[in-house]
Amino acid sequence: MSIIGDRKKDHIKFTLNEQTQYDQKTGFERYQFIHNALPEVNLDEVSTEAVLLGRTFSFPLFISSMTGGYTDAGQVNAIIAEFCESQNLPFGVGSQRAMLEDDSRTETFSIARKKAPNAFICSNIGGAQLVGNLGTDKVRRLVECIEADAVIVHLNPLQELMQPEGDRNFKGILNGIEDLVKSVSLPVIVKETGAGISQSVAKRLLNAGISVIDVAGAGGTSWAKVENQRESNLEPNFDFDDWGISTTDCLIEISNLQWDRNFEIISSGGIRSAFEIAKSFCLGANFTASAQPIIKAISANGLEGVHELFFKWEKDLKTILTLLGCKSVEDLNSSHLKLKS
Repeated sequence: MSIIGDRKKDHIKFTLNEQTQYDQKTGFERYQFIHNALPEVNLDEVSTEAVLLGRTFSFPLFISSMTGGYTDAGQVNAIIAEFCESQNLPFGVGSQRAMLEDDSRTETFSIARKKAPNAFICSNIGGAQLVGNLGTDKVRRLVECIEADAVIVHLNPLQELMQPEGDRNFKGILNGIEDLVKSVSLPVIVKETGAGISQSVAKRLLNAGISVIDVAGAGGTSWAKVENQRESNLEPNFDFDDWGISTTDCLIEISNLQWDRNFEIISSGGIRSAFEIAKSFCLGANFTASAQPIIKAISANGLEGVHELFFKWEKDLKTILTLLGCKSVEDLNSSHLKLKS
């Protein structure tokens, strides 16, 4: 297995470990819903549909980019793809850097489109790989491999710096994103990997022309902790295990930009239930995303496991909407939340 393949396999293994989760909280725990004793809503008429990039999905959950580039990854991507195809949910493959460096890894990504011919699937490349311009040929390979509907650029300087073999040069990523936006006809989504995106960074990304910001705030999986647990990391640095901006702080800051900017916000980073999904919409999100609970469900019980998790979240979200007097997630806003005393 390649060095990248070994690393990706480690990442999946350690994200299943609760010890790799942030000690810092997402911020959702600071809020509680304002119960509506007179909701005037029929549960059977409540809809969980939500729109992202002009497409309507059955539920406001994007299955975050997780894996690809090593032998077993194809099976995981196949399960995610089959699930998303059946439930009309969007998802992104893991970083496709591995297939750019080794063509034999391409099948671990392309399996996604084979299993999900109609699903909304996103390509994925790291921001560091855009330094100096990735090049139209490589971009075309990423997109054509899965017949992508959008391109995700992930930003992960914290993770890279904790990674012994990680990138160290982050100079020129913004220019690379601008070049990518100009060179592809698809929407570009930019996400962090768990340390959050601040308002000032969001402004710079929007000026570069991106369409969606996935805040990926702190409170879920700590990629600093993941890297520190890898056996190949002979000099772990635990001082940065809790570095990052909480998910709710990211949401509140970035949603304030929507009054004069045309873009959408995905809330991720510690989305572990329908309660965080609903609170995300109240705090300004247009959609939500999650990875760790999905990979845990797949690891425990395959396709059946992720279906079981999803149906639980779907039922809970409908119940929450009913108890708030809302017919859909679009009805959710800040008036449905209050800070806990």
